[in-house]
Amino acid sequence: MAARAALFDLDGTLIDSERRSLVLWSMLLVNHGVDHDETLLREFMGRRGPDVLAEKALLFPGRRVEDLMTELRSYYDHPELPRISPVPGAVDLVRRIGRHGLPVVLVTSARRWWAVSCLELLGIDDVVRSIVSGEDVAVGKPDPACFLAGAVVAGVRPEECVAFEDSLAGIAAAKAAGMTCVGVATTHHVSELSAADLVVSDLTGVDWPLSL
Repeated sequence: MAARAALFDLDGTLIDSERRSLVLWSMLLVNHGVDHDETLLREFMGRRGPDVLAEKALLFPGRRVEDLMTELRSYYDHPELPRISPVPGAVDLVRRIGRHGLPVVLVTSARRWWAVSCLELLGIDDVVRSIVSGEDVAVGKPDPACFLAGAVVAGVRPEECVAFEDSLAGIAAAKAAGMTCVGVATTHHVSELSAADLVVSDLTGVDWPLSL
């Protein structure tokens, strides 16, 4: 395919941070006495926190979403949180795409400050200059609004974009936007990502231009 832009999710796609996210959500659930397992925790992955908390209001009777998010953020500096690191091959792939002269856009459910800090940590903020964050859309993933906004930022049609995603919600959003999607199996098992057009274990050795 002749792609004209690449749209990358952040957590779990460019950075290995999903273990950190699972611990954060587990801390919140434990503090409120909510029994949980990995299946419940993974329902938070790839989505805006307030959206999931609103859906699961029964787990937190009498608690406001805004207060729960404030509490979650209070755990960000906890010493037991797993460290984050680049997903293998991520930095090299982003730079290779950039050398082709194509726009690279970050499309994330996270807040903008986190996106900016992670791009700086990865050392690719000079390549990824456009960000669509969770604050930029009215409805988060799996709604396609974020990816459609990313195509607008890139100045191309959605069908001319390749989206890289690790979460089920993100893959659903990219496909609903009409994009080709590469599923990155860092958060979910390969077998769970069948909705993607191509599934890889990480970004090492991903061809560009993409071969499907």
